[in-house]
Amino acid sequence: YINAHGTSTPINDPTETAAIKKTLGNHAYNVAVSSTKSMTGHLLGGAGGIEAVATVMAIVNGRIPPTINLEAPDSDCDLDYVPHRSRELDVQVALSNSFGFGGHNVSLAFKKFIQ
Repeated sequence: YINAHGTSTPINDPTETAAIKKTLGNHAYNVAVSSTKSMTGHLLGGAGGIEAVATVMAIVNGRIPPTINLEAPDSDCDLDYVPHRSRELDVQVALSNSFGFGGHNVSLAFKKFIQ
């Protein structure tokens, strides 16, 4: 699962989609991707922390948060963006992308803890 930066902007979303495809190759089409910003709006300095928590909770609860209000995605944005409704999924590994102004970018990887 990838919690995308997903700002719903014409520059960011296709660029992030291209980066996911470049990183994962054809496997990108098998990975659920969503943007919690679709529900919270952009929280600026707080966005990365809140989205990291949402990503961990997807692992803990086995449920991917949806990308709400996804009606007409850019033609370059052709991955599985989990539109409109959350989805049950046994998430083993997840990534949270956060991109800040001035090139302050981070991708956090989380893995399910198994005792």
